Amino acid sequence: MARALNPALTKPMNLSSELEAVIGKGPMPRSEVVKQIWAYIKKHNLQNPSNKRNILADDKLKAVFGGKSEVTMFEMTKLVSKHLS
Repeated sequence: MARALNPALTKPMNLSSELEAVIGKGPMPRSEVVKQIWAYIKKHNLQNPSNKRNILADDKLKAVFGGKSEVTMFEMTKLVSKHLS
């Protein structure tokens, strides 16, 4: 039996200008936002080499992460949520 997708994850969300600077123009579903952020992190090699669960923010990501230069994966999800409406 196929599992129903969570409608909250598939509903297109509006993105803040800071988030759009990183992943492109919205609206897009939360699942796609997360996928695009990870693509950006990998493309720009922003995972902490000594602890892959931490993300090292460049200037664009710092704007999304509230000025923090390093965040955990879990913290990232919470911080990104503030940029979705």
